[in-house]
Amino acid sequence: MHVVLVARRNERIAELAKEFGALATPVVADVTDAAQVSEVFALVKEQFGGLDLLFNNAGFGVFDTFMDSKPADWRGMVETNLLGLLACTQAAVPLLRGRPGSMIASVSSTGGRYGVPGWAVYCATKFAVVGFHEALRKELGADGIRVTVIEPGAVWTEFGHNVPKEALRDRRQSLDALTPDDVAQSLVYAFAQHPRVLVQEILVRPVKQVEP
Repeated sequence: MHVVLVARRNERIAELAKEFGALATPVVADVTDAAQVSEVFALVKEQFGGLDLLFNNAGFGVFDTFMDSKPADWRGMVETNLLGLLACTQAAVPLLRGRPGSMIASVSSTGGRYGVPGWAVYCATKFAVVGFHEALRKELGADGIRVTVIEPGAVWTEFGHNVPKEALRDRRQSLDALTPDDVAQSLVYAFAQHPRVLVQEILVRPVKQVEP
C-alpha cells in the first residue's frame, strides 16, 4: 500500500506524511487549480502506474443567510466542493480502470441530503456531489469501479471557519460529535468489501444529532 496525500498547506501534509513514513508521498496542490490537479495524477501514473482508491475530501463552507451571502464565497465553495472534486475524479478514472476493487469515495455531508438554514450554498454544492455520484456510479459500474459517497454529520474539524469557535465547540460537545477517525472508518469499511460489493452511500452522524 502507498498513499499519495494531497493538500494546500505544506506543513499539514508533511506532518501527516511522517505518520506513514515510506508508505506516503506528500504533494502540495490546490484542487481548484486544473494544472496542479493534472500534475498530481501525472505523478501518480509515473510513480505507481495506476490507482486503487481516490478519496475526495477537500471542502469548506461559509455560514450566512443566503440573502447576506457574498458571490465570492459562492464561487469559493463551488470551486472547491464541486469543481475540484470533478477535476480530481476525471483525472483519476483512467488510472482506476482495470484494477479490481478500485473505488472513488467522496465526502459529502448531511447537508447534501437536507437543507440547513445558514448553509444554503454549501448545501447546494453537497446536493450536487450526491447527484454526481449517483450518475457516475451508473456510468462506471460496468468498468468495475465502485463509487461511494460518505455523508457525515457533525465532526470535530476546522469546518465553519467564519462561525465563532465557541459556538462550534459548544454544538459539537453537546452532540458528542464524530471524530475524523470515525469518518475514516466509514471509508475503510466501504473499501474493504469484496470487489463485487458496492457500499453506495454511508450516512454517519453522532447518535445525539437528531437533525438535520
